[in-house]
Amino acid sequence: MTDRQPRDLPLDAHLHTDMSPDSDVAIDTYATAALERGIAEIAITDHVDFEPGAPAFAYASFADRERIVRGAAERWAPRGVEIRFGVELTYDRAWEADVRDHLARHPYDFTIGSVHDRVESPYNPRRVAAWVAGRSLADIVAPSFDEVVAAARSGLFDAIGHIDGVKRYLFPHVTPAVLATAPELYEPILRALVESGTALEVNTSGLRYSIREAFPHPAIVARFHELGGRAVTVGSDAHRAEQFASGLADGYAIAADAGFTELTFRRGPGAARAHVPLARDGATEGR
Repeated sequence: MTDRQPRDLPLDAHLHTDMSPDSDVAIDTYATAALERGIAEIAITDHVDFEPGAPAFAYASFADRERIVRGAAERWAPRGVEIRFGVELTYDRAWEADVRDHLARHPYDFTIGSVHDRVESPYNPRRVAAWVAGRSLADIVAPSFDEVVAAARSGLFDAIGHIDGVKRYLFPHVTPAVLATAPELYEPILRALVESGTALEVNTSGLRYSIREAFPHPAIVARFHELGGRAVTVGSDAHRAEQFASGLADGYAIAADAGFTELTFRRGPGAARAHVPLARDGATEGR
């Protein structure tokens, strides 16, 4: 990772506040950091889960989240920080109808659909070693990758988050280097994104973990572009104040090196997609 605290970049599209069960950050803390570092626009994408027993199931109401984010947006816009009301919705085919109903009733500026561990996930630390043992790589990742494909094909989301986030939970039983030997496993995901027009997220949180690799690997982002993908976002997926914009310059560089010149981002419910240049004021991709 080249820059843990980048400056003068246009957008961090994935941030969690204390309205998510796994974050303790007040929204104004992120806004202050954005102002200090010249990050012009941020998306607050707190978790919403649909599986009973999951951490963000009924954790915070839509009304409370919207009130807090819209209020902060009004306070900070005059100071040069644009704040968007987004959401990260946990996706699984078992509750796709619930996700669809939620989005029909609740308007967001920007939506991320992500596959996370189910309550009884095979990737739970207590189960993952047994899950990996004796299985092919394709079978190991299938429970996660199959759901990511379905999320992309659902047409429900602006972007799909951390498409191979499972590699964090597989480590060290399956390393990123091993997964990189089978790029064909990503093809159904990438084709589903291309065909649905859903954006691929370059999520830089993996650079903070032991795997030291973005979600997904740069070669997968390049393959997405090669297949005809034209919509990409970049987010730090911060859950702590010190993680704000962490690795963001690297994420921008990954997208640029893959052939992208802009990010695709929605700034309001039902609004047309905005195209955000990968660099501000002539800077070179944050590097």
